[in-house]
Amino acid sequence: MTPNAFVSPNLLPALPEILMACGAMALLMLGVFRAQATQRSVTQGALLLLMVTAALVMLQGSGRMETFSGGFVTDAFSRYAKILILLGSGVMLVMAQGYLRRENMDRFEFPVLVLLATLGMMMMVSAGDLISLYMGLELQSLSLYVLAAFKRDSQRATEAGLKYFVLGALASGILLYGASLIYGFTGTVNFMKLATVFGDGHAEVGLGLIFGLVFLTAGLAFKISAVPFHMWTPDVYEGAPTPVTALLASAPKVAAMALFVRVMTQPLLGMIAQWQQIVVFISIASMVLGAIAAIGQNNIKRLMAFSSIGHMGFALVGLASGTQEGVQAVLIYLAIYVAMNFGVFGCILAMRNKGGQLEGVNDLAGLGRTNPMMALALALLMFSLAGIPPLAGFFAKFFVFLAAIHAGLYTLAVIGVLASVIGAYYYLRIIKIMYFDAPADVQDWPMSTSLRFIVTGSSLFSLFFFIYPMPIVTSAATAASALFR
Repeated sequence: MTPNAFVSPNLLPALPEILMACGAMALLMLGVFRAQATQRSVTQGALLLLMVTAALVMLQGSGRMETFSGGFVTDAFSRYAKILILLGSGVMLVMAQGYLRRENMDRFEFPVLVLLATLGMMMMVSAGDLISLYMGLELQSLSLYVLAAFKRDSQRATEAGLKYFVLGALASGILLYGASLIYGFTGTVNFMKLATVFGDGHAEVGLGLIFGLVFLTAGLAFKISAVPFHMWTPDVYEGAPTPVTALLASAPKVAAMALFVRVMTQPLLGMIAQWQQIVVFISIASMVLGAIAAIGQNNIKRLMAFSSIGHMGFALVGLASGTQEGVQAVLIYLAIYVAMNFGVFGCILAMRNKGGQLEGVNDLAGLGRTNPMMALALALLMFSLAGIPPLAGFFAKFFVFLAAIHAGLYTLAVIGVLASVIGAYYYLRIIKIMYFDAPADVQDWPMSTSLRFIVTGSSLFSLFFFIYPMPIVTSAATAASALFR
């Protein structure tokens, strides 16, 4: 072969992403050039595209495939995360329809931006080197910045988008600087080559590499809103349109955590002695702050922001173990957390009166008497988020704490249990308000059929997960094993 010969990459591993990119561009052109194309028709096209993409992901098989010189990887781990991401984005699009119509936000750009954000998330979990990692991260982030400020006539939404953009740009710069330090001291950006450089942990780790690791970890911690890089989360969750908040609490969390897990366990597993200390610290800080700071919150979206910070701290307990069992626990946790969030934000979307969307915790007063079915569903979900057995949330925490104990991280597990007990207060407070406080006014909060279906499905999943957990447990085990071969 001559030096100038062009070798075409194998595009089969990236076929779902290519389809997603082409489909998103086609829907964008449809919205731009066909004035009669409504947001509804573009949304239907987006949902169809998400389903076809999910089918392609599942049909890719169980083996590992690489393309673009190892920059893009498809394996059981990435497929598990992609299914959760596609599910999260699809459910959010369905949930958003009524809200977008009521708030006069039903523009075709919304589903297109969701698709582009989803494409970025899929690229993140399939990143095989530091360059593709950054490209996927930025594609996701830029789309989410716009979505956070999508309600243009709302000062709160504009402020949320601006805060998210400024702090996100800072975090991206920190992450990019860390990646450049790692490249500068190792001479490679490829994850497999980095794993070879660090070997079994006996390779010499210089100060420059430690700095690179710290900056890279800081950038990734920002994306999962872990303490002390959580400062954007409460304001953005509160100010962004509620469907966007629902999206931020689900699919991007899966993508960022999956990316975090891949980076720590594949290229940097040889540096576990260094990064384990960092992960343990941000895990403890996130669990404690998420448990304590949410207690005084009276805005339910802001409360869910601190709840998400705490839950990411619990998920990091599994990663801190640095074992295959720990990664499996993280994946189980993410699946259960996303399923619970669907139902909670479905209930939040139903909270409205003639004046518009309601967001106060006290607006739920007396819901057990005025809307008993919605109150029951929300109570089940709150018990599950608190980790009350035998609901799904209990098993999510059980798996990560068990992994930490098996890895000898007893102090981390004990602190996690204590934080979970403290955090149960603000979930139980919501239940107390719904069932024991007098209703302030008549709460006629009708749900659309699709929203009712999502809330019911989420509640039943939380209630009956313990009967047959094997599909998720087995899938998570297969996905985790892909990172430790």
